[in-house]
Amino acid sequence: MSRRVGMFVWNHFTNDARVLRECTALSEAGYEVDLICIHDPKDVNLPRFEQRNDHFKVYRLRRYPVLLELVQKFYRYSLQNKLFGAFCLIIWAILTLLAPVSVIPLTIVVILLLKIRVRVLWVRCSLIFRMILKGYSGNYDIYHSNDLNTLPQGWISAKWRLKPKKLIYDSHEVQTSRTGYSSPIHGKMEAFLLKKIDEMMVENDTRAKYNEDLYGFYPHVVHNYPFKQLSQSNEKVDLHEILNIPRNEKILLYQGGIQTGRGLDKLIKAVPMFKEGVLVLVGDGKIKKDLQEMVKEMNLEEKVKFHPKVPLEDLPKFTRNGYIGFQVLNNVCFNHYSASSNKLFEYMMAGVPVVACDFPEIKKVVDQEQTGITVDSHNPMEIADAVNKILSNPTLREKYSKNSFAARNSYNWEEEKQEFLNVYRKYCH
Repeated sequence: MSRRVGMFVWNHFTNDARVLRECTALSEAGYEVDLICIHDPKDVNLPRFEQRNDHFKVYRLRRYPVLLELVQKFYRYSLQNKLFGAFCLIIWAILTLLAPVSVIPLTIVVILLLKIRVRVLWVRCSLIFRMILKGYSGNYDIYHSNDLNTLPQGWISAKWRLKPKKLIYDSHEVQTSRTGYSSPIHGKMEAFLLKKIDEMMVENDTRAKYNEDLYGFYPHVVHNYPFKQLSQSNEKVDLHEILNIPRNEKILLYQGGIQTGRGLDKLIKAVPMFKEGVLVLVGDGKIKKDLQEMVKEMNLEEKVKFHPKVPLEDLPKFTRNGYIGFQVLNNVCFNHYSASSNKLFEYMMAGVPVVACDFPEIKKVVDQEQTGITVDSHNPMEIADAVNKILSNPTLREKYSKNSFAARNSYNWEEEKQEFLNVYRKYCH
């Protein structure tokens, strides 16, 4: 009888490469995997349920509570239709006079629901509650929480029962030092919940050592390597045509989230110093509009191009366009400093040399495998010098490219997934 796994992740599961790899590995090893994630109401084509293969199902839970959606629709309709809105106010005033004890508290609740912070809290709490209901009712043999934001769901689902189940905590990030997680509550929550888990995974040895120093134990290390590309395929989308880039211009590629701390502002500042080439950023994120405005102010519209994020399965076709690939994280938190970037290995799979930040895990791979140049990612001039060194030396670029193709035989999920599955195997016999 196969083991059943209930896995939680706090996203839409549209571009989460690590979770996709882990669920696929488990399903191919004979586990029955249910992934519990969040539906995106803005994406009309995103299904609430997916059967990825015979042993891997995806359940996307409704993001917004039904009552909140009704209140918001009613409020928007009232603003758009002034006569209807006035009529509702009159009726509400009459009801308040007739039954103030009932209507006044309800009025306060409705007003609060229109406040952003209250809405966000309600949405998150109701979503956590529905995740717990889904996870608990699944009665899985093993529960798997991806990151701290789903660990409470995993803990309650796995341990709050007469016969507790196994709980695995898969921490993709450093929860106590990452952008957007400045409150000390995150560290206190993680410290408390780590006493309730059975196993923990992190992305690399730097983070494992950090965890040991902080909490007193060394977790399992499962590197974030991509699926191995078995052939040097030349299949790619035509970014020159899509973005109207002259054929003689080399594409200098960044792919990934357009977020704070990724060093993208420094990368754009380095562009005027590049001897040739066009910087292409493939992805979306919170600071994309700011960067586009920055490009406009610097009159770099012909030298910097933006492309929306693409599905994971299509990403290699974009990556192969790169003459150089960038991973220039900034040291804004330990999470960035300790990263083993998935992008680094995606470039490697496509044979694209890199200009990368000189942080320990990234520098170790780039220098050891000779797949590119590491730099001070806070220094636009140093970034530009590395780019120009590769641009002006085709032989060096070819060397880095060949080394990348060779290195992918070691840095791939087909090899690394055995470490991942070993964590599970101890509970299967």
